[in-house]
Amino acid sequence: MSRAALLVLADGRFPAGGHAHSGGAEAAVRAGRITRAADLEDYCRGRLHTAGLVAAALAAAAVLGADPADLDAAADARTPSPALRSAARRLGRQLTRAARSCWPSAELDALAARFPKGAHQPVVLGLTARAAGLGPDDAAYCAAYESVSGPATATVRLLSLDPFDATGVLARLAPELDQVVDAAVEAARRTLDEGTDALPAASGPLTEIGAEWHASWPVRLFAS
Repeated sequence: MSRAALLVLADGRFPAGGHAHSGGAEAAVRAGRITRAADLEDYCRGRLHTAGLVAAALAAAAVLGADPADLDAAADARTPSPALRSAARRLGRQLTRAARSCWPSAELDALAARFPKGAHQPVVLGLTARAAGLGPDDAAYCAAYESVSGPATATVRLLSLDPFDATGVLARLAPELDQVVDAAVEAARRTLDEGTDALPAASGPLTEIGAEWHASWPVRLFAS
């Protein structure tokens, strides 16, 4: 196993489309819920323990060999917002394309054939990590970190926030990210015996509502 593959997969320059999405931050900024670094930290903390936890568990379960179709259905059930489901599938389709170029895999080929419009991004992320020879904890770290790094990067652009302040938010969240990854991997291991009901189902209602509001805007900087 090459742990360097994790650096490639987690690199913000990896062409998986994440740069075009704000993780709900654009709607939160417009609504006045994020105006400074302290607000961003609160937002990212909430996102880490909800969407981040769910995504990390789905990705880890995919690495462990859970049925991708079952995981995709579980992701759908845990994403009430149609706009967020659509965004997750667009990101999954783009990640599938990039992953098949980097780590050719029969499982990724089968996933692309089964979900031509894209599977949920965390499921694809897990299968990508599996193809790259990474473990469930690696995939969980990547998913959890993406859940907070996306909003942090977007907020720098949306508010002209000092990049040092945004990076400081991510650094302060690192211990909690470790905790979320541990919980996600534990839940993922349980899915092998208990099924997808063992996966966490935490949610952020304001983020879901904000996603639907955001999707109705005629002009926006980010896709979601």
